[in-house]
Amino acid sequence: MAVVFSLRWTPPRAAMALARCYVGLLARTLPRLRRVALRNLEMALPGLDEAARDRIAAGSFHSLARLIACFARFPRLDRQNISEWIRYEGFEHYQAAIARGRGVLFATGHVGNWELSAFAHGMLAAPMWVMVRPLDNPLLDRLVEGYRSLRGNHLFAKKDSARTILRALADNRAVGVLIDQNASLEEGAFVDFFGIPACASTGFAKLAARSGAAVIPGFALWSESERRYVLRFHPPVEMTGDAVEDTQRLHRVLEAVIREYPDQWLWMHRRWKTRPPGESGYFTRPKPPSGVQT
Repeated sequence: MAVVFSLRWTPPRAAMALARCYVGLLARTLPRLRRVALRNLEMALPGLDEAARDRIAAGSFHSLARLIACFARFPRLDRQNISEWIRYEGFEHYQAAIARGRGVLFATGHVGNWELSAFAHGMLAAPMWVMVRPLDNPLLDRLVEGYRSLRGNHLFAKKDSARTILRALADNRAVGVLIDQNASLEEGAFVDFFGIPACASTGFAKLAARSGAAVIPGFALWSESERRYVLRFHPPVEMTGDAVEDTQRLHRVLEAVIREYPDQWLWMHRRWKTRPPGESGYFTRPKPPSGVQT
């Protein structure tokens, strides 16, 4: 909590530098985060050399620092100054979807600034429903939830997701869901993601088919030239009704965005943790040959 408050009142450029220090300390305290990031990069982008993977991993931590610095300032952002942090691109896709009257499902991921995208949209367009996972620290969880809902957005937990999402869509509202998290074998299906089978939840695609809502991929990506984020809404992705095929279609869009902005994805997440039955984990070290010491 002290981190958030220190960044809230620090001038923007200094806050960015301070946030990098905080994230750098986190990376040193938890070195496994960098190891996971480099392992993911080794699997997903095998054509890169070690130096390139190091640069992307470092950029991923810097992207997280930008997000934290921005998140800390949410109480100070309003309609008069929000444009200093973000602008829209492709807003017409959202407008057309709302005109259809069947709601909007925003498919996004841990790339760029997913916190700011929902916050800004709730302020500039209309409050939206956002699925969240409660944090382990109750005090920090209350603080984060308060910041996320400052401009009218509604938060709901995964256990209540189906009912809440369908009700919001029936009222022609927008719902945002992060689709790039690892799923268990019980709740997901394997899709191709960077040429590697990745277990992804099919719940999003099933709700899209059931509701008839427009499915719009959206990502708030940092523009170094503008020194702010650009919230890009892609054209709606057509849903076929086949949950696995539709989940694959969404991951193709997500992968294309990550390939274009590789240093803005959260590579330290163990995205490929769940493996197909009989396949050893990508994070499992192979056993050395008999007689070889490690």
